Amino acid sequence: MASRRLSSLLSRSLSASGSASLLSFPGRTSGCGRRISRFSTAAEPEDLITPPVQINYTQHLINGQFVDAASGKKFPTHDPRTGEVIAHVAEGDAEDINRAVAAARKAFDEGPWPRMTAYERSRILMRFADLVEKHSDEIAALETWNNGKPYEQAAKSELPLFVRLFYYYAGWADKIHGLTVPADGDYHVQTLHEPIGVAGQIIPWNFPLVMFAWKVGPALACGNTIVLKTAEQTPLTALYVAKLFHEAGLPPGVLNIVSGYGPTAGAALASHMDVDKLAFTGSTATGKIVLELSAKSNLKPVTLELGGKSPFIVCKDADVDKAVELAHFALFFNQGQCCCAGSRTFVHESIYDEFLEKAKARALRRVVGDPFKKGVEQGPQIDPEQFEKILRYIRSGIQSNATLECGGDRLGSKGYFIQPTVFSNVQDDMLIAQDEIFGPVQSILKFKDTDEVIRRANSTRYGLAAGVFTRSLDTANTLSRALRAGTVWVNCFDVFDAAIPFGGYKMSGIGREKGIYSLHNYLQVKAVVTPLKKAAWL
Repeated sequence: MASRRLSSLLSRSLSASGSASLLSFPGRTSGCGRRISRFSTAAEPEDLITPPVQINYTQHLINGQFVDAASGKKFPTHDPRTGEVIAHVAEGDAEDINRAVAAARKAFDEGPWPRMTAYERSRILMRFADLVEKHSDEIAALETWNNGKPYEQAAKSELPLFVRLFYYYAGWADKIHGLTVPADGDYHVQTLHEPIGVAGQIIPWNFPLVMFAWKVGPALACGNTIVLKTAEQTPLTALYVAKLFHEAGLPPGVLNIVSGYGPTAGAALASHMDVDKLAFTGSTATGKIVLELSAKSNLKPVTLELGGKSPFIVCKDADVDKAVELAHFALFFNQGQCCCAGSRTFVHESIYDEFLEKAKARALRRVVGDPFKKGVEQGPQIDPEQFEKILRYIRSGIQSNATLECGGDRLGSKGYFIQPTVFSNVQDDMLIAQDEIFGPVQSILKFKDTDEVIRRANSTRYGLAAGVFTRSLDTANTLSRALRAGTVWVNCFDVFDAAIPFGGYKMSGIGREKGIYSLHNYLQVKAVVTPLKKAAWL
């Protein structure tokens, strides 16, 4: 996710093509027999570029020091391009979480961070943003190596957004204040906005750096201390930038980072009695567990940013070529590994056939390959589990009698690359139209009128985002108000400015990230009431 103009992210395809594959499972496919059309490719596995960065930080960061896990255990982190191990990282468990929470508690209760002026906190956040900008090439390379996303995406979109987010929250630090409240009677009433204390944060693997910024920025701006658990798939960039935070002057214990698995380190953090607030981004299923653990421990407040199955609605008055490009971007961005991906493409019946042919052609032009190579639009999926999950959903779509227009298989023999896949004739009751696939699989559905598409778009357990493509202001207004989603993008998609709130309806989460709304997650409101004697006015 990144703050961007659309044109900055839609890469041009290259002309090289890769081999076709044959599918052996039953179902409908488009074209001659069962042969699936070719895809553009930018690299074979033996041509992979060596990442231009060294891995220096693999331990936990606790109380300002990089330390081994209490158990001495380590776990491997992999290169999604090949599946090969690139580093072994300290494996945290309950004892490491205990040590990190103790450091954060001491830093909050006794340390300088919540007691320094808001302006001083602001300056540290700004110095940190400057350091990240200075080291952005290495950080982007590390993000691509550990995650598989295109380097151009990491370097040109996500790192600039990361820096912008910290400047944004640095600007908020000295503008957080309470109110003077008129009351009935001789009383002076004021509200104080106080830091909530120790914040536990659990971030996902699909946007490691951006999710770090969404959570760490507002928590620190408000004067809190933090224990952050990274995703076990992508621990490296959080540790790298944390080192820069201390170079910027962040006091020890204010930001603590533990790498580890969800059932051990994550569960320990969610259920910890000395954590005052928890923020989690990930799947809806895991979000339920996090909420339960938080409730069963000390009833800590929880912010959840969870799954989605976002509709992208192409109306009958749409410019088809532009709609195809935007719908393609809405789904395939970041290998389809985006919680708000426009994964249900609803197209009006009058333009459905034209849209479908052009969407298929665009998918076939998509450049898949080594994410370090210029012009590559799609790298590998994150790991073998996600890779196999996506392929299972593709098989489910075919077995449900959706028409496979292109793709449907792995690309190459190494790593976790999947062909850009397009299904037509998708029905609402199919799993590919109901479940969050989190991969490069576009489902194109047909609709007749506005009332129908509103009903069908809202007929989902999710409500994270939606897209609307139309030339009519009336249609845009009707749909944007009727769709039950936390964000509705009209004639655009994936616009993530630092000031725009983000979060979901229904089972897509609780609370909002970014903007002024995110500050509310990390503040307590206290009312202070004092009697007045002989007040000149009330």
